[in-house]
Amino acid sequence: MTHIDIRTDDLSGEATRALIALHLEGMHATSPPESVHALDVDRLTDPAVTFWSAWIGGELAGIGALKDFGDGRGELKSMRVHERFLGAGVGRAILRHIVDAARERG
Repeated sequence: MTHIDIRTDDLSGEATRALIALHLEGMHATSPPESVHALDVDRLTDPAVTFWSAWIGGELAGIGALKDFGDGRGELKSMRVHERFLGAGVGRAILRHIVDAARERG
């Protein structure tokens, strides 16, 4: 089983920013404009958003975020797995991590 290291990310790294850009590009290419709710880097750095990156062997494998709306409400944001790591369980690991964090916050 591949070890996936999931860590809080400050969005300053080149690899992270490139995967966010790829995510936004893909969302705009496949969804009507009114249905694209993905956040750009500036909006992902909002204090209400916690952003994580997933790494395998020193390579960025995926990203995901949780936006906290308060009152026990939150929303999954900007979840994306790099195409090199599709099928490796990265998406599942990020989702579990985000759900666990949301549960801990109530």
